[in-house]
Amino acid sequence: MKVSQLCKLLDAQVICGKEFYNNEIEKGYSSDLMSDVLTLDTDNLLLITGLCNLQTIRTAEMADIRFIVFVRNKTANEDMLTLARENNMCILESPYTLFKASGILYEAGLNPVY
Repeated sequence: MKVSQLCKLLDAQVICGKEFYNNEIEKGYSSDLMSDVLTLDTDNLLLITGLCNLQTIRTAEMADIRFIVFVRNKTANEDMLTLARENNMCILESPYTLFKASGILYEAGLNPVY
């Protein structure tokens, strides 16, 4: 699934990493528990989360995750965006809940990690 399609499906805005707008994402993972995210070993992964803080960006960096959607109208602050830019990440923001966003993406064909 391309980032552009993901934006349409989730009414999401690309906040950082607009250069990745046409990139493909193979799998998705939804979690607010960053300890669970650290156990993942999957390439080309989208993290869907409502945990919107600097630790989320740092966790994604450690797990080699380049695509993050913040749900529930959460907005990334400038420190988060600076770190995301330094790590070539694409950050999106969606008004949908974690449950709804996950369901929409799954129904549209985005594969789960498990």
